[in-house]
Amino acid sequence: MEESATENTPKTFKCQLCGLSTPFTYYGQKPPNTRAIVLLEECFVTRDPFSPDKEKFLVLGSTCSLCGMCVCVGSDCSLFYTKRFCMQCVSKHLDQFPRQIQAELAKKSSKTAAV
Repeated sequence: MEESATENTPKTFKCQLCGLSTPFTYYGQKPPNTRAIVLLEECFVTRDPFSPDKEKFLVLGSTCSLCGMCVCVGSDCSLFYTKRFCMQCVSKHLDQFPRQIQAELAKKSSKTAAV
């Protein structure tokens, strides 16, 4: 998503799959006001609104490492396996993921189909 040059303009994260839209405070791997925390991927992050502790934060999402789509961390939208993948790319390249991941996704889809 776009970052504005001015700090007064709110920056917004929007998942391109589910449409989740919310302000974010930081994009990167080292959230501000945290001690020695380095995330495994560049993420859209916001301060945790439920905690008075300034070091607490929520990871909203990231970009798919294959197609570049902006996706939230929801299990219906993305999967993190060494890198972030949108569920569309996971579906297209499922045979390239480990069997354990394939089995977990098959179990999840069978539960969804049964509902």
